[in-house]
Amino acid sequence: MTSSSTPAPGSPLPPGHRRPLRRLTARGRGESHRVATPLELFFDLCFVVAIAQAGIQLVHAVAEGHAGEGILNYAMVFFAIWWAWMNFTWFASAYDNDDILYRVVTLIQIAGVLVLAAGVSRAFEDHEYQAVVLGYVIMRLALVTQWLRVAGSSEGPERSMALRYAGGVLLCQIGWVGLVVLPEDVRPWVFLVMATLELCVPPFAERAHPTSWHPHHIAERYGLFTIIVLGETIAAATVAVKTGIDENDALSDVLPIAAGGLLIIFAAWWIYFVVPIHGHLRSNKQAFLWGYGHYVVFASAAAIGAGLEVAVEQTVGKAHISTLAASAAVTLPTALYLLTVWLLHSRHYKVGIAQQLVLPTTALLVICCTFLGDWAVLAAGLVSALAVATGETLTARMAGRGRRTETRTPVA
Repeated sequence: MTSSSTPAPGSPLPPGHRRPLRRLTARGRGESHRVATPLELFFDLCFVVAIAQAGIQLVHAVAEGHAGEGILNYAMVFFAIWWAWMNFTWFASAYDNDDILYRVVTLIQIAGVLVLAAGVSRAFEDHEYQAVVLGYVIMRLALVTQWLRVAGSSEGPERSMALRYAGGVLLCQIGWVGLVVLPEDVRPWVFLVMATLELCVPPFAERAHPTSWHPHHIAERYGLFTIIVLGETIAAATVAVKTGIDENDALSDVLPIAAGGLLIIFAAWWIYFVVPIHGHLRSNKQAFLWGYGHYVVFASAAAIGAGLEVAVEQTVGKAHISTLAASAAVTLPTALYLLTVWLLHSRHYKVGIAQQLVLPTTALLVICCTFLGDWAVLAAGLVSALAVATGETLTARMAGRGRRTETRTPVA
């Protein structure tokens, strides 16, 4: 561990000592006080634009009765957003040197996600992916540049790892062009193949030399992005409720949805952050499974906001779907979020069968709430809040039993 007054090897120097261009070398996993940088926070906020666009288009598709097509498009677009964000995050955790070129290349990646966001509506409505693919390619080519910088600043296994990353990412971009030039009916299959290949690049590149990502930093970065996604969900739901009240004077109708939605989002935040996940990230295998699984966590969290919008639109008569379908638009992503957070995140810190069953049981009960008609969202919110209360009660009881056991144990 390094002291707080001495920068760790490879870490950015204080502003007065920073050189404009420096070698892009690995940072240490033992750095103290490693936190997200302003550039990383700016990067995350710009990604919210793309997430918001994907959510808006998902709302339109579900509200018009095209849920299957909308979910498929949402899954494809969200993968591009999430994968670009995740690759930058893990790269930055290992190699952020904060020099001028690093900053410029990161800003180019941000420009790429804005191009992608601008093309989301055309991808959903007209199945035209030119802008989405262009934005994605911009982001990924910028990342290739960063990996080539690492290769130029290292040698041996680390250099080979960086070159594998650069080559793997570059080859995948050729395949993504197929979404633009191939017939529409084969695009989902092309997407499935290319997504699988993209997921294989990190394990392939790091098979002999893992990157030196920082567990605390990674946990913080994922936590911050979870907060941002949940914040976007709150914003989308708030706008929907406001519109329902302003345009239809439907306060009494939308109030149960607003209350239930707020309880769901509060519970989602509580459940995610109740455990210190950085202690679980001890190896690349654990980190890969945890990091990849967050595609479902982030996508389902963002979909909750879209579902709340759909529920409001259905209540005020603007959505051409049944109450059951509108309720499912909220309850299904909520249940998926709860189950995935438990599977990836919470179960590693739960002790005993009672604690382990809280979230899976809650997910099942939330699904059952789908059939409660106009009260489905409120019921799902109450069930989610009850899960938090139950989990905290079980934890407190276990802590109390532990203290009593320590008190009764004689000191040798």
